[in-house]
Amino acid sequence: MLRALRVAALAWAGLLVACQPAGEKEGDAGAGSEATRVNSTDDFVTRIGTPIDPDTHPGKALFYENCAGCHSGAVPKAPAIVWLEMLEPDMVLDALNNGIMKQQAAHLSPTQRQEIAEYLARVELDDYQPPAPPPTCTGDAARFAGPPPAAVGWGHDTGRFVPAENGGLNAADLKGLKLKWAFAYPGANRARSQPTIGWNTIFVGSQSGKVYAFDLATGCAKWTFRASAEVRNAIVADAKSKRLYFGDILGRVYALDAMTGKQVWQVKADDHPNATITGTPALGGGVLAVPISSLEVTSAADPKYDCCSFRGAVLALDPATGKRLWKTYTVPAEPREQGRTSVGAKILGPSGAPVWGSPAYDAKRDRFYFGSGENYSSPADENSDALFAIDARTGRKLWQVQFTKNDAWNVGCMIGNENCPKENGPDLDLAASPILVPIGDGKDIVVVGQKSGVAYGVDPDTGKIVWDRRLGHGGTQGGVHFGMAREGVSIYVPIVDMVDTYDDRTYDAKLNGAGIHAIEAATGKVIWRNKAKDNCGGRPYCDPGVSAAATAIPGAVLAGHLDGMLRGYDRKTGKILWSYDTTKPVKTITGVTARGGGMSGPGPAAYNGHLVVNSGYGLYFHMPGNVLLVFEKSR
Repeated sequence: MLRALRVAALAWAGLLVACQPAGEKEGDAGAGSEATRVNSTDDFVTRIGTPIDPDTHPGKALFYENCAGCHSGAVPKAPAIVWLEMLEPDMVLDALNNGIMKQQAAHLSPTQRQEIAEYLARVELDDYQPPAPPPTCTGDAARFAGPPPAAVGWGHDTGRFVPAENGGLNAADLKGLKLKWAFAYPGANRARSQPTIGWNTIFVGSQSGKVYAFDLATGCAKWTFRASAEVRNAIVADAKSKRLYFGDILGRVYALDAMTGKQVWQVKADDHPNATITGTPALGGGVLAVPISSLEVTSAADPKYDCCSFRGAVLALDPATGKRLWKTYTVPAEPREQGRTSVGAKILGPSGAPVWGSPAYDAKRDRFYFGSGENYSSPADENSDALFAIDARTGRKLWQVQFTKNDAWNVGCMIGNENCPKENGPDLDLAASPILVPIGDGKDIVVVGQKSGVAYGVDPDTGKIVWDRRLGHGGTQGGVHFGMAREGVSIYVPIVDMVDTYDDRTYDAKLNGAGIHAIEAATGKVIWRNKAKDNCGGRPYCDPGVSAAATAIPGAVLAGHLDGMLRGYDRKTGKILWSYDTTKPVKTITGVTARGGGMSGPGPAAYNGHLVVNSGYGLYFHMPGNVLLVFEKSR
């Protein structure tokens, strides 16, 4: 997984600040501080609640006396503390007063319950203002008309190419794009859900757990749905059933009626307390394939934690009912005790190999392909940093190929405690979705990108590596992060390659590949490279690299950079055709002024002459932002 997620663990452990608004110096805010509770408006730091000091607040003692026993990672199904701290304040309080934790909190007074919620949310709730909703659609704007969603992008096709008949955009249209409207996600410092568009409606998740159905023309809301926690993956729209599928950071999978926003079913994907869903569930072969990852790697910051027991997996559900059909673990055997540390913590293994990205479905062979991350504990095995092929009907493993051996790592390595595996990295996940590419004469190839900065071509029938191509130095915050794209047999590979990775590692500057690279799918031959210029000018947490997934349209590839620039590149030459600074202030449909920030996670979506993109990634030393931008081409 991204080392950025390791940094989050340090913030949770109180060792450093993982996220701060631009302008605050490192150390100005404590772990879990108000830095996670800002709303980008006119002064870009408008609070939605008065911040508290978590070390002196009475809720801290109450939490550890009444809650930590279950939420320390030891009890299945109980979300770990790192997830609770990401929930919105009203979510936590409602769970204690009326929801799933009502029985456990019954002995506490209303004031004590509020204090626990305040401690986790890091803000006082007396002056907390629930975010104002967007305007509600009426009349024609409330109708679900227009072309249905196309089977493009995560959840359908990991190649992320939007044909002109669906997107209504090509390279020549980019210069004529104009901002039509924008929406500020209330109380948010990040916007990392991939927009999905159909029936003239934008479906998108948010940090608060709200899923919105926005009218494409005006931005009014046709409906909203509140999930249990942040929704950071794409909303998968199925045109035939008119249903939507997605997961949240607590590991729950949802199916909604796209026309009403009503829940059809909900399933918990995994019982591990640190399990989460970061990648987008994929439709294929009659199943919904759900990738399962986790942040147990951060729990190793506690030297007394028994590390580690999570195993990555893909879960297949019946899209109609949510019934479990099969579940395939990346690490087949359950972890067993390998020894003990000097403080008595169990060393459990093998573990880890999370599945961060969306699986790719191969209709010809009726199978899924997906990559895995590193092992969390020793022994490192053959399942980490690997590409898997599994049967779509049964989940049976057909083959797997490992790209980096002996990769086991957790946050204990950054802190220097005994939970650090003997391998100590190098932490080179396959986090981006693989892409299946037809290359002629009935042949196909699977192209994968790794955090090592290397792209590979793999034979889909045998799992044999056909070619490899180094495009960057890779590393903890380097290489390929969220996703490549393709047009025909051309593959567009975004590379991050941050110079300062905040982990005291030094990389060869000559190998830095931050930017966009185009390669041939059959051979890996480089077509062109466009290395990004550093235009940050000293702005905090600004970086020129490309962490977000790329999106291809006819003749061009679109890429969102960590410096907040959205750029369109010419397919043949790599020349920049169009650019837009998403960090500049914009007036939104709710009347507030907002801005984007670093772009990491989702890429742009195209539909019927519109380009829609989220901007802002206020986590892990990246620039915060909270804006959804909707562009329209000139008519």
